[in-house]
Amino acid sequence: MSHPRALTLTVITLLLTATAAGAHHGWSGYDASKELTLDGVIKESGYEHPHGHVRLEVPDKTWVVTLAPPSRMENRGLPAAMLKPGTKARVVGYPNRNDPNEMRAERIIIDGKTTELR
Repeated sequence: MSHPRALTLTVITLLLTATAAGAHHGWSGYDASKELTLDGVIKESGYEHPHGHVRLEVPDKTWVVTLAPPSRMENRGLPAAMLKPGTKARVVGYPNRNDPNEMRAERIIIDGKTTELR
């Protein structure tokens, strides 16, 4: 005789695992052979899991920049307050292979302070 509760818990666990895995994108989607350095102004920022982000306005367009997880940024001295809109930033990273408006940041420089994100 099977246990309906155990089966239900198993199904819930599998669904949660699949959802979490789907929410996190792999780094293979970024082209590490094409390093970019962008200087711009932060228009929006998010300090959420699994990764923070900023919308960085540069002269020719606005980029969505994927950052590190908030805990890593905090531990390395990059609190959310440093990413406020209007802040000038330099971002070094790699473009997304499929989205020409997105990049993954390796490091971010704000007010002369470099934070390594990977």
